[in-house]
Amino acid sequence: MVIIMALFGILFSIQNNINQYWITSAAPEAPDFANGLFVSCSNWGISIGTAVGGLLISGMGIKYIVWAGVLFLILSWVTILVRSFLYNPVKELSK
Repeated sequence: MVIIMALFGILFSIQNNINQYWITSAAPEAPDFANGLFVSCSNWGISIGTAVGGLLISGMGIKYIVWAGVLFLILSWVTILVRSFLYNPVKELSK
């Protein structure tokens, strides 16, 4: 379990850096607003993840909590792929 927690912590940190870059690059003329938006959305995501994890533990037991982490990992990869298909900086610069 320690290995899985460490792996999730590493992936979470990487995703946090990607989110910070994306939000800042989406609003380069308002960096303070982008930073505030990043912090708010990060807190919101942590709250939702904690609530879903708690509901999963109380409803199904602790042995299924890893599946909640895997589910959120898959959802984060889907959002990364959607974002990279919708916004490609190379295409945007060539317009």
